[in-house]
Amino acid sequence: MITPLRGQPSPLGATPGPDGVNFSVYSRAAQRVELLLYDDVDDAEPRRVISLESRRHRSYHYWHVFVPGLRPGQLYAWRAYGPFEPDRGQRFDSQKVLLDPYGRAVARPSDYRRAAAQVMGRNDRWACKSVVVDMDRYDWEGDAPLRRPFAQTIIYEMHVGGFTRHPSSGLAPELRGTYAGLVQKIPYLKDLGITAVELLPVFQFDEQDAPAGLTNYWGYSPMSFFAPHGGYSRCGSGAEVLDEFRDMVKALHRAGIEVILDVVYNHTTENDEHGPTQSLRGLDNRTYYMLEPGRRYGYANYSGTGNTLNANHAVVRRLITDSLHFWVRDMHVDGFRFDLASILSRDESGRPLSNPPVLWDIESDPVLAGTKLIAEAWDAAGLYQVGSFVGDSWKEWNGQFRDDVRAFVRGDAGLVARVADRLMGSPQLYGGRPREPAQSINFITSHDGFTLNDLVSYNEKHNEANGEHNRDGHNHNLSWNCGVEGPTNDPAVEALRARQVRNCLSHLILSLGTPMLLMGDEVRRTQGGNNNAYCQDNATSWFDWTLLQRHADILRWVKGLIALRNLRESVRTDHHLTLAELMSIAQVELHGVALGRPDLAHDSHSLAITASSLSGDLRMHFAINAYWEPLDFELPALPPSAVGGWRRVVDSSRPSPQDLVEPRLGEPVSGPTHRVAERSVVVLFAQVGPAR
Repeated sequence: MITPLRGQPSPLGATPGPDGVNFSVYSRAAQRVELLLYDDVDDAEPRRVISLESRRHRSYHYWHVFVPGLRPGQLYAWRAYGPFEPDRGQRFDSQKVLLDPYGRAVARPSDYRRAAAQVMGRNDRWACKSVVVDMDRYDWEGDAPLRRPFAQTIIYEMHVGGFTRHPSSGLAPELRGTYAGLVQKIPYLKDLGITAVELLPVFQFDEQDAPAGLTNYWGYSPMSFFAPHGGYSRCGSGAEVLDEFRDMVKALHRAGIEVILDVVYNHTTENDEHGPTQSLRGLDNRTYYMLEPGRRYGYANYSGTGNTLNANHAVVRRLITDSLHFWVRDMHVDGFRFDLASILSRDESGRPLSNPPVLWDIESDPVLAGTKLIAEAWDAAGLYQVGSFVGDSWKEWNGQFRDDVRAFVRGDAGLVARVADRLMGSPQLYGGRPREPAQSINFITSHDGFTLNDLVSYNEKHNEANGEHNRDGHNHNLSWNCGVEGPTNDPAVEALRARQVRNCLSHLILSLGTPMLLMGDEVRRTQGGNNNAYCQDNATSWFDWTLLQRHADILRWVKGLIALRNLRESVRTDHHLTLAELMSIAQVELHGVALGRPDLAHDSHSLAITASSLSGDLRMHFAINAYWEPLDFELPALPPSAVGGWRRVVDSSRPSPQDLVEPRLGEPVSGPTHRVAERSVVVLFAQVGPAR
């Protein structure tokens, strides 16, 4: 047996070379560390155990060793020996197999048992192992991130597995729910007009981190910040998963579609003090996690999942930035959406920082320059930073856009001024800083909450299948069932629901800002009223492809709205204008039913906006009636250079295909006023100058 060598502390993780593999892991408090080498992922014990001596294999707090003769594909893990002193924040357990925090691939045993990492005793047989990977073997064929401006971006939030897992996807069984299966559906995304997919978590996560008998479907339960999730791969686990993920990225890029990852750097699947010991907890609990002040055996829980990563500790900051570098450099992703990003602004004691080191590390990192950075600018403990998130590069999920548009469309009072602001890029939130119009990530629905169909079909959540007696999920849904709770055969109710869906989509896609569409909303996908389907890996959450025919009218509506949006010069050309500059150049005017007199009374439900293209050759007028009776809107006069007057391009009250037409085919509108039906949106176009 060849004697292991001293090795190097850098780089962290497992690094193969021509003569063997270098391993390095961080642990400040460990007294002894062992490297475990396995022949098979189901082995009950390692084939070889290499004990690292502190005097020879430790530099600072990094434990390292070089093992000659090892090759890519080798399975390995760590054991760490140290004090089990929960009152002092240490939870070493030398019987537990620990994943490498920097491992590039994870192998999952055939009989993986999460519970085995929670109870006393050895768990080798049931524990995941890390895999040595040679990252230089893949041929990218010239691929590179696309660097599309936000102004030209249409985001589609989707679940890799749920997108193609339904039998109606038409894919072979081995492709359903996989990265390769997603590739087969790229033509659909491209035809829809999508320019970026935002993938729910694809870091390796623990599917057993869910109530008994259910599955963690969403994936907000990370086991590794580097390895792609093997459950979305045809091969299941190991190094081959990386190739399948990279094949997907390469194929999406060839279609002009960017890849944004929903990343979870705020907590891990190890949960609270009763959770499993799988990696960070067993290596250096006090370094990696925020602990409760005065109660070191407990975990600060700003994530709502049991633990919170100690993100502004120097070692954890490095872990996060190294992970981001990996996904950009080695996996070619185009951007990141940071789950509960406000947690990253908290110090070790949980206090919000005005200049959080980890956020500025990300903001100023040259490797990440030009990468899309999106913050979910709040956390589960009440910190809310929408409109005030740190830095110059971050875009923000605009939760206020979601709430205001939902309430306005369903008919709530007192919202006209707020909705006008949201449709114009939320200048009250972002106008105080020199931000671009696309600063706001506009959305009405996301994975967390009702789908758009359910938003207009249910007054109450229906989460009984989650096993928590309907106590989980949001209660503040701002939904309206249009008169009947759940599915109905009443044609009047169904017609109203379809109109409300079209109204919501109009607000979303035609407003200033970057729109994000939830997977399946374009065909009225339903979750049966479940607004917290994180544990429903079944038809409740999957994309039902038969809906493309059943709701072809809504699908056509979405395609048409995106095409209209793309006519705007602020979308077609990256002018680098601030929101304030764009509003001025576009000559934006606000109205009520009367010109120049926006009705801001509490009981008002109407709004109109007139704006020009940046070149001045197109004039657009938006009339929105959220009232339950028709309203007559005064029409603005057009300049003498106008060609043919106003034409109606969009009317959400009309049946398909008359509801949306190409601008050149729009029906002429004459007279000083135009009647807008109850609960509907009308868009008029006018050519001012040479035809496009």
